[in-house]
Amino acid sequence: MTDREVIKGFLDYLLVERRRSQNTVQSYQIDLNRFAEFLNKKGRDLKCFRRTELMDFLTYLKNRGYSISTVCRYLSTIRAVCRYMLLERIRRDDPSEGLQNPKRWQTLPKALSVDEVMKLLSVISKGEFALRDQVMLELMYASGLRVSELVNLTVEDISLEGGFLRVRGKGGRERAVPVSEQTLLKLKRYLQEMRPKLLKGNESPYLFLSNRGRPLTRQRLWQAIKHYGNLAGLQLHPHVLRHSFATHLLEGGADLRSIQRMLGHVDITTTQVYTKVTSERLKRVYKKYHPRA
Repeated sequence: MTDREVIKGFLDYLLVERRRSQNTVQSYQIDLNRFAEFLNKKGRDLKCFRRTELMDFLTYLKNRGYSISTVCRYLSTIRAVCRYMLLERIRRDDPSEGLQNPKRWQTLPKALSVDEVMKLLSVISKGEFALRDQVMLELMYASGLRVSELVNLTVEDISLEGGFLRVRGKGGRERAVPVSEQTLLKLKRYLQEMRPKLLKGNESPYLFLSNRGRPLTRQRLWQAIKHYGNLAGLQLHPHVLRHSFATHLLEGGADLRSIQRMLGHVDITTTQVYTKVTSERLKRVYKKYHPRA
């Protein structure tokens, strides 16, 4: 049985027995074709590859610059085809058994410096939607919100007197997040001056609206972040302001448990990655400025 026949049988099994979508099956096919091609160059195939070849393949992906999520996706695909081959008695062993996702390869989150954040916020000064966009980006930095959390905020989630937001995070979990006084002042202006104009006489529970009075989408928010990042000469991704929020809190002396609660992390080990970020920054400063570095 050739690799092509194994892959075809596996994909048919996914479609018929597991009822996977066509898009999912196509993704499995692309991943397995690349893995099979890698194995063929080493004189192996799907029926006889060993754990060492699998590890070599994951290392190959890492060295080619693939993200941790992509490497884990490939490993998940290979695990699935191994289980299929055991089920069909194509193989008697599973080289992927017990192999953990390569978490140690995870890159540290990128955070802006305080000066870079100030530069980014300063370029949002002109344009029809400048006030709305200022409030959105300041909330992401001042309160550490995810993109999805920001676009799903409603007017009722705001406590102007209390100075906090009610945020719905992953898994529907709610948390209260403080808002800076400066951001609250701009938020009040947005609510009084700009949001009524965006509504155009209609009603909506959502806080941030498009020029048509509809809830702002994640894609539109990401476009705005990218646009202002380009104006400031910064390469940004949707989470960079959230990462900057956590990093600057930690550098300022905030305790890890408080940062965990504000970020909405279930596990503190997720928050602990920011301690590594600040350590890396200290190393860079030391190497740059100390005469004995």
